[in-house]
Amino acid sequence: MKQSRRDEMAKTPVTFRTGLLGRSRAALLAGMGWLAVSMQAFAQGDDGGLVPTFKDYPVAAVMAWLLFLIVITMALYGIRHFMFTMNRLTGKQRHPYIDIAVANWPMITVFIAAHNEEKVVAGCIEALLNTDYPADRLKIIPVNDRSIDSTGAIIDGYVARYPSRISPFHRTGGKAGKSAALKDALQFAEGDIAIIFDADYVPGRGLLKQLIAPFFDPEVGAVMGRVVPVNSGANLLTRMLDLERSAGYQVDQQARMNMNLLPQYGGTVGGVRLSAVEAVGGWHDDTLAEDTDITFRLMFNGWKTVYTNRSECYEEVPEEWSVRIKQVTRWAKGHNQVMARYWWKFASSPYLTLGQRIDGLLLLFVFVIPLIMLAGWGLALGLYFLNAGSLLSQLVPVFALMIYGTLGNFAAFFEIVVAVLIDGNRRRLRLLPFNMLGFLVSLFAISGAVWSLILDSLLKREMVWDKTIRYRGETAK
Repeated sequence: MKQSRRDEMAKTPVTFRTGLLGRSRAALLAGMGWLAVSMQAFAQGDDGGLVPTFKDYPVAAVMAWLLFLIVITMALYGIRHFMFTMNRLTGKQRHPYIDIAVANWPMITVFIAAHNEEKVVAGCIEALLNTDYPADRLKIIPVNDRSIDSTGAIIDGYVARYPSRISPFHRTGGKAGKSAALKDALQFAEGDIAIIFDADYVPGRGLLKQLIAPFFDPEVGAVMGRVVPVNSGANLLTRMLDLERSAGYQVDQQARMNMNLLPQYGGTVGGVRLSAVEAVGGWHDDTLAEDTDITFRLMFNGWKTVYTNRSECYEEVPEEWSVRIKQVTRWAKGHNQVMARYWWKFASSPYLTLGQRIDGLLLLFVFVIPLIMLAGWGLALGLYFLNAGSLLSQLVPVFALMIYGTLGNFAAFFEIVVAVLIDGNRRRLRLLPFNMLGFLVSLFAISGAVWSLILDSLLKREMVWDKTIRYRGETAK
């Protein structure tokens, strides 16, 4: 009887007999088999198969190997974002400083970066005047950077009404750009903590205390809050950017905080410890991304950056594609400047764990990936026109993986889905397919920014700061 039972089991298909574990093993074995066949095909020449090799078709073979490396790179980014998504769904959530509500609050200085911000600067000042932070420990400095509209007059009007609370800094010369303006203004700070807002941001009444609370930890060098678009209902573009912001903050930033990786200080709705900034070389004004610059210098020198997901502040996002493209181009050029300067210092820092180094390097190189992806598309088309059809058929699973990694890295589709579900607004998911348009626009804008940065370096061209247009005044009419 027992022998008969064993014979019956032996005849039973493996997938039915082993259930989920068997199917997983079968899938793994199938994947390994495909990889083995593909590698064998690469090793064969005319006699062993139709796939190009270095020996028989050197150009096509080199192109195939480059494409394979690009696919692996994209897969790494896809896996990274998938891990972030699963962490937000199932992992332990870290909000270590959220319960600090009563404390001996330190003296702080709040800077408002303003360049031709007549439409929005009053709203930011009003919100800060209404904060629940102790007034005698709060200094507000609007940084009027060479404005040619009525920004300066609006600021001076508030100074006349609140002379003990607002100390304006009217900048009439010097380098262009937010980083240069803030560097000049930081010398007037009181206290060791500087909180920075762009002029279009509207902080809530309790936001300052939430941003200051992590600084009671002496190892914290920078703090970042969550950015939420205030004009998300203006048009299709703003709705798409609202989804993008949700994924970037609700999933990406919070997951890095949860996993003890490296959340990023975003240059607004956050702050820095001035003594830490001074310890790592001071505020730099020769970059378009001063936030990324100070984030990484703090990190590889041993300072922590904290993300507080519940500390929300409201911004205006671009309502026109031309403005959006300029914004993305500025981000890409500034980020890649930081990458070129610090990637090795970051990779060799003794203060970071292996996981933090890997995550930080992937973040540093993220604005190079679009150009690499375009190169991959070009290689795939080149292989097709070189009649390497059998090679492309062998790499079909790789292309499927590349598509998955592509969407994970840029459009962040599954991050968007999870962020929307966490936020409790499922109806927004109907806009998800439109984000492919935003992905393609960003892809080519970032690729163009990389080439522009290379030309800037070769031709010694000066950096150009493109200001983001504001809409609040026009919308209010």
